[in-house]
Amino acid sequence: MDFTSFETDHVAESSVTNASEPHFFTIGDLAREFGVTLRALRFYEDKGLLAPRREGLTRLYSVAERDRLAIILKGKKLGFTLAEIKAMVALREGGPVPTGGLALTREKCVEQLALLEQQKAEIEEAIDELHQMVTAFSARSAA
Repeated sequence: MDFTSFETDHVAESSVTNASEPHFFTIGDLAREFGVTLRALRFYEDKGLLAPRREGLTRLYSVAERDRLAIILKGKKLGFTLAEIKAMVALREGGPVPTGGLALTREKCVEQLALLEQQKAEIEEAIDELHQMVTAFSARSAA
């Protein structure tokens, strides 16, 4: 799966630096950029999806870690499990697919699409039912 378009949507101006000097992001930098909590970033770290460098108590994320976070959030947005996201990251980076992780295939995408379509239909049904309830309450109030 190509996550390039998602990644380029989240390229920060600040990530462009002198090629000879490495650039790092703090946990707060990434949280602000991607609109996630510090707790979420620590959770992804605990699950082995992110591995920031440590300087004392400070977590320093490389550009590669930042790109990995973009993939994680894209996978989450598309409704994939953490195991599936871990496999996506491993495949993208040329590493082995983790045990129990599923390689992302066309079939898996079709399966995920069907699941999301079903959830969408269920949500639309619930919304319709709530609209009917609001209308019924409004009619009782007017009477």
